[in-house]
Amino acid sequence: MSGDGRSRLRRPEDDGGRVTNVELFFDLVYVFAVTQLSHLLIKHTTVEGALQTLLMLAIVWQVWVYTTWVTNWLDPDRLPVRAMLIGVMFVSLVLAAELPRAFEDRGLVIAVGYAVVQVGRSIFAVIAFRDDPLQRNFERILAWCAVCGTAMILGALAHGHARELIWAVTIAFDFLGGRAGFWTPGLGRSTTEEWTIEGSHFAERCEGFVIIALGESIVAIGSTLSGLTDVSATVIVTFAVAFSGTVALWWVYFDRVAAHGAHKIATSNDPGRLGATAYHLVHPVIVAGIIAAAAADALLLHAPTTRGHLSTSLLIVGGAALFLGGHAIFKALVFRVVPTSRLLGVAALALLLLVAPHVTALALSAGVLVVIVAVAVADRIQHEPAVEAHAEGAN
Repeated sequence: MSGDGRSRLRRPEDDGGRVTNVELFFDLVYVFAVTQLSHLLIKHTTVEGALQTLLMLAIVWQVWVYTTWVTNWLDPDRLPVRAMLIGVMFVSLVLAAELPRAFEDRGLVIAVGYAVVQVGRSIFAVIAFRDDPLQRNFERILAWCAVCGTAMILGALAHGHARELIWAVTIAFDFLGGRAGFWTPGLGRSTTEEWTIEGSHFAERCEGFVIIALGESIVAIGSTLSGLTDVSATVIVTFAVAFSGTVALWWVYFDRVAAHGAHKIATSNDPGRLGATAYHLVHPVIVAGIIAAAAADALLLHAPTTRGHLSTSLLIVGGAALFLGGHAIFKALVFRVVPTSRLLGVAALALLLLVAPHVTALALSAGVLVVIVAVAVADRIQHEPAVEAHAEGAN
């Protein structure tokens, strides 16, 4: 232990919040996990299927983002931390492989994997932060993870809707842990001011997960096209619309807002608050929208001239709405502005649902593309100066 009470496994103070190679390597497992989620949604285009996919995304996200919090403080280039990451990778790969059968005969594998990672990583952190100011925080997190892990296993022993309900309540409880300061009897609660994260690192890691989701959209479009035997003019137009839609989602998120958001959290007096809300809580909503859009693109390429297919229409419109809605909340939390363009975009998407039964899937997707592009244009014309002012202003 160093003289100032900092763990020897801590990142160097002059680290600058860089994302290390082992963290990028770690993310490869989640490329596979997101692909599994996309395929799960494509195979189960029902309300129940969508809710199950969302629940699995929440489980995957919690495993990933808790690890991101830990590696924000601990140095991934130190062998013990690297070994921990590889261990989490291994269990996460098993968990991801079993996602499609989580509500069939592999629920216990999912639950045990979740519990092992969440509890095991927390024990590692408690030991790594021995005599460090963050040790008590991770003792509280360990208690919450132990409760949630146990509940997940109990849920896996149930069947049907009972499993879904228990898991949903458990994950909701887990998500609320940070907002409650992980309050634990005898240990008290943490405050966000104690979570002295390197904001630029945390923002970049979450941006990386958005890229993973967008990558799945590109893969879905390309792999579906390669599997078609008849590539007609309609299919080519559909391919162009689907690809443009993915580009438009990337543009809305990354054009300027992502960089300004990273600057905001990096210079904030309370980066833990923004990390726990705008990034930890809100980003899975954004990712959910992208995964739904990827599934919609795959279905669209198979049947672009289908008219009035409810599940396809809901995926096409709902994916974009989730993305814009999540990004609206992100902008509101980070910059304290009313995200008018995104709110209007969500309203326009809702109106598109009214015409969905009367137009082809391709026409509906083109309409959604127009809405997203309009939001991107509106950012450039109206909102970016306000965002820049807030990003550069006082925190």
